[in-house]
Amino acid sequence: MSAKTSLKVLFACIFAGLISYNLWASGQQPLLQWGGLTTKPDRYWTIATFIDAYCGFLTFFVWVFYKETRWIKRTLWFFAIMLLGNIAMSAYVLIQLMRLAPNEGASGILTARNR
Repeated sequence: MSAKTSLKVLFACIFAGLISYNLWASGQQPLLQWGGLTTKPDRYWTIATFIDAYCGFLTFFVWVFYKETRWIKRTLWFFAIMLLGNIAMSAYVLIQLMRLAPNEGASGILTARNR
């Protein structure tokens, strides 16, 4: 399977999963009645929030997977992102920005692969 096809399958699954769970959760409790972790029915929207966050972490990791060419770095960053979330993600972006040459624009981190 090509990388393009793999990405299409991955993001179609994320899209379908998020839509499905959110529709199901809204049938359990209207979104506007969500109060966090204070009452039992609120767990559906709390779970939806976690699912959404981890799908975002996975989406960011796809970029990290592309950027990093060594499997050890890919593996370490995967666990860091899944355990620390946006803390690890912001650290990764800062590291990438620090690697830029002084005259290089920030867009240089988006497509250039690390060696």
